[in-house]
Amino acid sequence: MRTLILGGDGFCGWPTALHLSAHGHDVTIVDSLVRRRIDDELGVQSLTPIRPLSERLLAWREATEREIDFVQCDLARDYDRLVELLAEKNPETIVHFAEQRSAPYSMKSPRHKRYTVDNNANVTHNLLAAMVQVGSQAQLVHLGSMGVYGYETVPLDLPEGYLTVTYPDNDGRPQTREILYPTQPGSVYHLTKSMDQLMFQYYAHNDGIRITDLHQGIVWGTQTDETDRDVRLINRFDYDGDYGTVLNRFLVEAAIGYPLTVHGSGRQTRAFINIRDTVRCIRMAAESGDEVSGRPRVMNQMTETHRVIDLAHLVANTIGAEVNMVPNPRQEAEENRLSVRNDRLLNLGLEPTLLATGLMRESAEIAHEYVGRVDTNRIPCVSYWNRQRETAAEGADV
Repeated sequence: MRTLILGGDGFCGWPTALHLSAHGHDVTIVDSLVRRRIDDELGVQSLTPIRPLSERLLAWREATEREIDFVQCDLARDYDRLVELLAEKNPETIVHFAEQRSAPYSMKSPRHKRYTVDNNANVTHNLLAAMVQVGSQAQLVHLGSMGVYGYETVPLDLPEGYLTVTYPDNDGRPQTREILYPTQPGSVYHLTKSMDQLMFQYYAHNDGIRITDLHQGIVWGTQTDETDRDVRLINRFDYDGDYGTVLNRFLVEAAIGYPLTVHGSGRQTRAFINIRDTVRCIRMAAESGDEVSGRPRVMNQMTETHRVIDLAHLVANTIGAEVNMVPNPRQEAEENRLSVRNDRLLNLGLEPTLLATGLMRESAEIAHEYVGRVDTNRIPCVSYWNRQRETAAEGADV
């Protein structure tokens, strides 16, 4: 299958590119390499040493004798090049990771908010418009976020994208219809994912674009079977307050003896998925594209839910660490309950990788191996959702 992977140099994009290539896809990565430049901006580096993309691709060719092409392009700004690329490659599947993916980064300042909206909304709309312009028959597989649902307690299992509502018509008779589940974005980043949903709904209905939107939970782990083949293929391992996902951040903190940073009460419940399952889910979505027609197919790409405080104690008890409660930079409920349906991916054959399998120790070993690369000054999250709270916290020890 001819597959374009937009944002294929990133944390989820890189292992997905390798996984699809290993399973016979003809893969082309399209990336502006902006994630590497953001590291420079933030003065931080991945815990694991990331080689230049050219060296990564060479290592994959040497390990597998399979080629992955690379096209450098800023998809938010170079629309004409995107159109040329779609016409030239004629992909059967387009996997869309090409969005700024960090909620804290999106809340750092007005500039970061504007960048996140400008980049994410423009990339998605440019892609949809270009697919229509060239008459592309590709399926678009988009990595969305569970965060579009919000993080309030709701008295039902979160459905996969759609909600059936009942309302009275003009004669008082009950009518029902399915609508997109009402979004409750918790950051500017999540706002852009909510905007994506509306664009997908429009282009699926108006132009017949086939779209699968994967509402993904928080990713933990760093390596997959493919990235583990050669040290030059190693995946990102972010631990900083902007890009480090909560469990990976805890594992690095434990490795260096830094108290685990639990924001607020820690009683917030979140959905999680291992990076190995992320790449499998994307492949299953791509390879079942014939099922998609009429409206976007939404899948909840998660495998389990946990409270943040429970994760912290799990790491503390398994690896050894102190738990430190710190001010919460986010505007969110102190506690929520979360129950999620993920029937579609389970029905496609997903066998979840759960924390109970012990795979967390693999990530802990990686954290110990590269502990000398940690900059403890970059661990705290200093991006506050509320400007007034940010000013009040400037002198706080966070």
